[in-house]
Amino acid sequence: MQYYIVEFSKYVIAGFMVLYTIEAFLALGKKRDSDKTNVFVRQNIYMFLIQFFAYLSLCLQTGQIEYLFFYAFLQIALFSTIVLYQMIYPKCNRLIVNNMCMLLSIGFIMLTRLDYDKAIKQFFIVAVALVVALIVPFFVHKLRFIKHLKWLYGLVGILGLGIVLVLGQVTHGSKISYTIAGVTLQPSEFVKIVFVFFVASLLYKAATFKEVVISAVLAGIHVLILVASKDLGSSIIFFMGYLFMVLIASKNYFYLIVGFICGGGAAVVGYKVFSHVRVRVQAFMDPFSVIDNQGYQISQSLFAIGSGQWFGMGLYQGTPSDIPFVESDFMFSAVAEELGGIFALCLILVCLNCFFEFLRIAMDLDDVFYRLVACGLAVMYIFQIFLTIGGGIKFIPLTGVTLPLVSYGGSSVLTTLIVFSILQGLYMLRFTEVKEQKKARLKAEKNITKRQKITKKNKVEVHSKNEEEDYDFEEW
Repeated sequence: MQYYIVEFSKYVIAGFMVLYTIEAFLALGKKRDSDKTNVFVRQNIYMFLIQFFAYLSLCLQTGQIEYLFFYAFLQIALFSTIVLYQMIYPKCNRLIVNNMCMLLSIGFIMLTRLDYDKAIKQFFIVAVALVVALIVPFFVHKLRFIKHLKWLYGLVGILGLGIVLVLGQVTHGSKISYTIAGVTLQPSEFVKIVFVFFVASLLYKAATFKEVVISAVLAGIHVLILVASKDLGSSIIFFMGYLFMVLIASKNYFYLIVGFICGGGAAVVGYKVFSHVRVRVQAFMDPFSVIDNQGYQISQSLFAIGSGQWFGMGLYQGTPSDIPFVESDFMFSAVAEELGGIFALCLILVCLNCFFEFLRIAMDLDDVFYRLVACGLAVMYIFQIFLTIGGGIKFIPLTGVTLPLVSYGGSSVLTTLIVFSILQGLYMLRFTEVKEQKKARLKAEKNITKRQKITKKNKVEVHSKNEEEDYDFEEW
């Protein structure tokens, strides 16, 4: 009986994920929020049903009753997040909230299956991060002076990355983190956000050749520090984010072409300078020829994806733990193996749905600074997804970055939730812009009407005076 329930669950989970994804794109296509209400409610139902059947399978397979308690606390946390967002911010973007909770749900399902202790640890980090995520939109919406802090952003970003370069811990050949009071942080994750604000504050007034050159030099310092730390995955994300922000600010494709040429040259230099880059390229070119060494990770990843087929092997039916660092770098492969190719494709589509919604928010903003911030965060988000999934399926060489909100990692999940919250704040800022524009238009119309009345009154007075003069002349 247990076997049949587990087998049935994997088809149900895939089916509900398909329905959730369809609803996400239906919401994307509707303009008025009132038309989306039923869509969002159905999404919430599908999300909680996916978790129910997933944790039911986990409990049946392991016999661990504590999984049920963890499931209950997880539901309370996610449901509270959805409700509190709507209560605190009535005009919030519910599609972003739903997608955020869905991606977190998928991450917790797979983490519980892979390493329950890490799932518990991630839960506490997410609980704190969600509290922060509820506060951030208020500050983004209210604090208008943040666009004037460009040198502070630049100083914080360079110092944050520089500290890691000097004092950071070496992890798999790269300096990407350091520990403060027992808490390990990955500063490059936080500096991503600061970097976007920095570039936006440099370019929002004007994007002339002078401003672009200054921003390129300062952005290059950020990237070079990351390269010196051998954190090449983050350096690529920073570079791509900067490149597209310059394109949006200047509307000049020449900068994009030059950027790609420089990026290609830097990739060649990186290949010749860094031995671990050559190892990853070799594993990318022919992983099965070096399967016992450099190609082991990617080979196991490909085996996992292939064995999952369309509907997956079922939770606890596959061997995703055979992939080294699966919970951080290869979470997509674990999802594809046990939840199936259909579920994995829907996961990609949900991430793309977030990206499209971010871009729509950016295009709706009139303030250039906020538009650049939204575009920069959106590009960095989607490019990180491209790097982690592309590396896992052997589309590009491995870069060692996480899948946002799905992979294990405290710094990654905290900064991604902050990114989603910033975009929430920018979405609500649009309503303020519309209100201010309406107020300015009414004021202008009122001033025009007032001037017209004054002009008309003056004309009447002049006309009356002329009539009096004509009368006096005729009398004379």
